[in-house]
Amino acid sequence: MPEKPRIRASAIAAVLAAVALAWPAFRLQAADSAVRVVAVGDVHGDTDALAGILERAGLIDGNRTWTGGTATLVQTGDVMDRGTKVRAALDLLMSLEEQAAASGGRVVALLGNHETMNLIGEMRDVTPAIYATFADDKSDDRRLAAYQAYVDLLMARSAEIRARTNVYTLKSKEEWLATHPPGYLEYRESLEPEGKYGKWLRQRATVTQIGGTIFLHGGIHLDVAPKKLEEMNDRVRNELKAFDEFRRMMIDRRLILPFFTFQEMLEAAHVEYESAAARPHTNGSNGSSDRRGLASLDRQDLQTLQNVLSKVSTWWLIDPNGPLWYRGYAMASPDQELRRVAKVLDKYKATHLVVGHTVPSSMRITPRFTSRVFLIDTGMLSSVYPGGRASALEIVNGRYTAIYMDDRAVLTDSKDSSRDETGGRHETRPWPH
Repeated sequence: MPEKPRIRASAIAAVLAAVALAWPAFRLQAADSAVRVVAVGDVHGDTDALAGILERAGLIDGNRTWTGGTATLVQTGDVMDRGTKVRAALDLLMSLEEQAAASGGRVVALLGNHETMNLIGEMRDVTPAIYATFADDKSDDRRLAAYQAYVDLLMARSAEIRARTNVYTLKSKEEWLATHPPGYLEYRESLEPEGKYGKWLRQRATVTQIGGTIFLHGGIHLDVAPKKLEEMNDRVRNELKAFDEFRRMMIDRRLILPFFTFQEMLEAAHVEYESAAARPHTNGSNGSSDRRGLASLDRQDLQTLQNVLSKVSTWWLIDPNGPLWYRGYAMASPDQELRRVAKVLDKYKATHLVVGHTVPSSMRITPRFTSRVFLIDTGMLSSVYPGGRASALEIVNGRYTAIYMDDRAVLTDSKDSSRDETGGRHETRPWPH
């Protein structure tokens, strides 16, 4: 048996607290500066606002058909959660990706923290209204069958490990159905590695560079910045792969069911590891445990549990300083961040950074650090972010222009002196991103 790591409930709680606070198309591509690039920030299920700003920017028509020619659209993540039309927003981007390619253009949809949250089963910002868009006439039957499978698993696991834990404590039928509303199971299935949306999302990059501009969701913390940008994509991709393998093993050994949440998976892994480590056993000739219970974990299974439990808190999928979650570009003062931003740009031979993730109090696209960084999350989902608006950042020949439904504003032009609309200082609202 592998050496038992020092993993306790407090460690699991720390990982979950970090979450609460906080790809084959991975090769980065350079582009001629004359290419028109349009970047759009957080959507959060507001498909109508997304379509409206894309039409305003000349990338689609009223039928939501690509009209952008050879332009490149970059969407910096957080298409998912909160708003009711998540499914429609994903479908729109997937359709435009194909249409743009046929016209010589590109759609580059990046991962945000809300995409990766959903991919690992962190469902706290998915609403019943979102789930409902995935429901069909067989959803109630599936829910009842899933509840029975849940009861059977919990009874078996509780009997084998002889312990009462949160994850293996039976909920009433009414309570369980309330937390698994119609469409929940279908939604989760669509995000599986081979599901319609799960497969597509796992092929998205975390960061891309076009010309001298780097695009990503959160930001690049200098202390964890890798030597090459591509390493960011590789790391997030590998973390998702490790999670998928861990989850598949847990399902195959009947330790969890496919619809378990991230918290439930981690707690189950913790309980099972501690239980297996404390149980006397011998190894057979094939190296497997002599346990013949429901799980029958072997050495490789235990190693998988150990690896995840000991490393998950450092994964960029949930790390506040990782590229999906970092807020320094929006929250830090110029004195704190300007030097770090300059070093990041120099490291990757870039001139500008474009990020979403944090909404400026102005609800406008905001240049910071003498226009080296552009914040483009302007609270598109105005029902959640009062005063928010749809926006897009256009980049052509070194000119950065903010596009709104009723306005356009040149933010900086490389032919002129760079200017920072906020004087390098602004406040941000503490939106729960």
